[in-house]
Order: sequence, then C-alpha cells, then structure tokens
Amino acid sequence: MQPTPHPDASPARATAREWTGLAVIALPCMLYSMDLTVLNLAIPSISEDLKPTASQLLWIVDIYGFFVAGLLVTMGTLGDRIGRRRLLLIGAAAFGVASVLAALSTSANMLIATRALLGVAGATLAPSTLSLIRNMFLDPAQRTVAIGVWISSFSAGAVIGPVLGGVLLQYFAWGSVFLIGVPVMALLLVLGPLLLPEYRDPDAARLDLASVALSLGAVLAVIYGVKQIAEHGVHTLPLLSIAFGALLGWVFARRQKRLADPMIDLRLFALPAFSVSLGAYMLSCFVMFGMFLYNAQYLQLVLGLSPLHAGLWSMPSAGAFIVGSMVVPALVRRMRPAFVMGGGLAVAALGFGMLVVLPAQDGLAWMVASAVVSSLGLAPVFTLATDLVVGSAPPERAGVASAISETSSEFGGALGIAILGSVGAAIYRATMADAAPSGAGLSAVEVEAARSTLGGAVALAGQLTGGAGAQLLDTAREALMHGLRLTAGICAAVLLSVGVLVAVRLRGANAGGAEAVEPRPVTGEGKAPSPGA
Repeated sequence: MQPTPHPDASPARATAREWTGLAVIALPCMLYSMDLTVLNLAIPSISEDLKPTASQLLWIVDIYGFFVAGLLVTMGTLGDRIGRRRLLLIGAAAFGVASVLAALSTSANMLIATRALLGVAGATLAPSTLSLIRNMFLDPAQRTVAIGVWISSFSAGAVIGPVLGGVLLQYFAWGSVFLIGVPVMALLLVLGPLLLPEYRDPDAARLDLASVALSLGAVLAVIYGVKQIAEHGVHTLPLLSIAFGALLGWVFARRQKRLADPMIDLRLFALPAFSVSLGAYMLSCFVMFGMFLYNAQYLQLVLGLSPLHAGLWSMPSAGAFIVGSMVVPALVRRMRPAFVMGGGLAVAALGFGMLVVLPAQDGLAWMVASAVVSSLGLAPVFTLATDLVVGSAPPERAGVASAISETSSEFGGALGIAILGSVGAAIYRATMADAAPSGAGLSAVEVEAARSTLGGAVALAGQLTGGAGAQLLDTAREALMHGLRLTAGICAAVLLSVGVLVAVRLRGANAGGAEAVEPRPVTGEGKAPSPGA
C-alpha cells in the first residue's frame, strides 16, 4: 500500500521503472486489439474446416465481445479488491491457456467455448492496465502521456493484426492466429512481477455477488439486443432483451445507493469531468464503429480491393491515431483539455464530412484522407476523455472507473453498428426494392439477399447475362453510397454537437482529473452507513 501524500505536496514523478512498466502494460493492449482483427481474416478458413452453422459462426465472432463487455465492471472492481497486478497476471495466464485451446479446437462448439474463456480473460486486461497507469503515474502531465501511449497500443495492435494474421494464414492453419497471444502473455507473466507494482483498495469489502449478477445481466442483455437489431433489424426479441437489461441496470443502480461499499460509486456521475468525458468517449465510439461497416464495404465491394489490400489501406488512419494520441501532452500544455477535445471533435467532424461527397469510383485517396483526418481528430478525444474519467476517481477506485470507461466504449460501438447500420440498410433496401430482378434460375433467397446487402447483389450479378448484371451492380453500389453519405453526415453532426457540449461543460477541467470524489466512509462490510457517518 502506498503512503498518502500531503495534500499540498507535488505528485511524485514517475521514474524509469514506471516507464518500462508502461511498455509491459502495452503488450496485452496490443494483443487485445490484434485478437479482434485477426479473427475476421480467419473466418473463411474456420468455416471450411469446422463447418459451423450460420448461428454458430455468429457466436464464434460475437461471444468474445459479449463476455468482455459484460465482465469489465466486475473485473475492474475485483482488481481494486485483490490487486490490479495480481488480476492482470491471472488474466494473462488464463488468456494464454484459452488461446492454445482455441487454436486446437476441433468443433464449432469447442471454439465458441474457448472464445468465451478468452472473453473472460480479456475483460481483465483493459481495466487492470489502465488502473495501474492511474497509480503508477501520479503527476497529471505524465499520466496524460502514459494514457496516450496506452491508447496508441490499441491502434498499433490494429495495424499489426491484419498484416501478421495475413502472413500466418498464408502459411499456417487458422489456429495460428490464436497462438499469437501465447508468447505475449508469457512475456507479461515474466516481466509483470518485476516491473509492475501492486495496488489495491486497502479498505476493500467483499465483492457483492448480487451486484455482479445484476451488472453482468444488464450489460449482456442490452449488448445482445443491440447486436441482434444490427444484424436482423428491429423485432420483438431484441427489444425485450434491451428492456430487460435496462430494468436490471435500474435495480443495480438502486442497490449501489444502499450499499456501504458499492461496486460503482454513483457520485462519480455527478462530476462533469467524469460524466461528460464518458459521454464524449461513448459517442466518439458510436460514430467510429458505425462507419467501419461502410468503409470495409466501400473498399472491397465498390472499389474491388482484396481483404488484404483493404487492410493495408487502413494502416494510414491507424498511424494517424497513434500520432494524434502522442501529441496530446504538448497540446494540453498550451490549451485546456475542453478546447483540445472540442477542437479534435471538430476536426473529426470535418473528416466524416468529407465522406458526404465521396465519389463512387476512384475515391480511394479521398476515403483514406478522410480516415486520416477523422483519426487525428478522435485520438485526442479518446486520450483526454479516458484521462479525465480515470483521474476523477479516487486512486483506490481506479479499477472500476477504468472498467466504466471501457464499458462505455463497448456500448458506443455496439450502438453505432446497430443504429447507423440500420440507417444504411433501410436506405439500401428502399433503393433496391425493385432493382433486383427475379425470374427463372434465380432463387428467392438470392434475390432477397441482393435486395438486403451489396455482397448479395454482387453474388447475384454474377448469374445474370448481358448487361443486367452490370446494371444491378451499378444500382446496388449507388444504393450503398447513398447510405454511406447520409450516415457520414449524421456522424459529422453528432461530433459537432458533442464538441460544443464538451467545450462548454468541461472548460474548467484540467488534464489528470481536477475533480475527484471523496472516499466513502467505511462502516462495515455490506452494512449501510449510519445517519451520522
């Protein structure tokens, strides 16, 4: 346990050990991002080998994210109680074992189960690493730099993942993409105890299992409902799932107010530095993940690039994100975080606005330039929003604050895919309602697929003779472009609105979290505080 500094004392500055430890912390963050990208490349090989049903394939892709999102808050709270380093190392060992099991999977169900284990282990990584940064870097300026490095490590993983995954899949079986994690986690297990200090809440009570169940159920139910709407449209089951999740969330919040040692201290949400930053982070993820769907389709189905070439052309934007994250410390020395974030959101809005006039043909350079501008704008928002959220919490609650931050990004991404994807899908279907021909030799399933997605239209066009196929493709591509341009305009408007809100509401906030909640008085494990407490 670290001694509490005098209120007037300057925060201790990090030494070479902390900066070396930051490099160790970046390893699992890179792996977390790589694991998300390489799986998409491996899906064709997995489908050929394991022959999963459509439902099983969906679960192979989604179950990792479900368990990560559902367990982030639980793992953040657990880290505060048992120690952030201990939880990180336990999670690293579990991640390595689950990676080997996933690589050796002999059936679709086995792969689903091992991906679930990877999700449980992956949920320990982000809150543990970010909360360690909160306690390793007490100086606000140094912590801003450290969080910039932390954010950049995810982007670096996104850059490395497709390239490394493509090379492995070129020469080895699909299981090789999961084995990437084994040496990384082994290195973390060796270096972690040597370079990472241990931190935990010295007054931690036992984990409230009812709160764990309520938070897990609320997050899983809402995320499941949102993903179902994104994939299959609005219908009864996902709406009921979202409503049930919201009800569990309400019960969870009520319970936290009654507990002497709550899983989440709801007083944090009364701080603008916490709540406004959290909202900005979530909405930034909303627009970013929502547009990912369109970017991939444009590059591959409109411009005709291969998945590998499409992945390579995504590297400039990932590089821009790294650059944008690393210049934040220099910017906040000259400007308040509110104006850096507001300016970044305006720049990102410009990048998305460029897509409103994206040409249907020969637009590769314009698309890449738009992605670079958007990434440069969003990077300071991600860095400073995370910094303000984590800095607003007391050091002993850094784990749960980190987990809330990461959960908001999961929600934002899922909502972006569902809502913005639904907007584009509705425009596409409306345009294609009478465009896809039907007749002899064409199955109803193929015709319906062409009216639903550009990929379906490409497949159907290959069966048509004469100029009918080319005409169908032109109409389908133009339908996608209508949806892409409208969605980009919505994203630009959302970012501009959030930028104004951030500039106004956070104008008094400083990097590193100027506000913080006072620790709750501890009156006994699981007991409500007395009136005089």
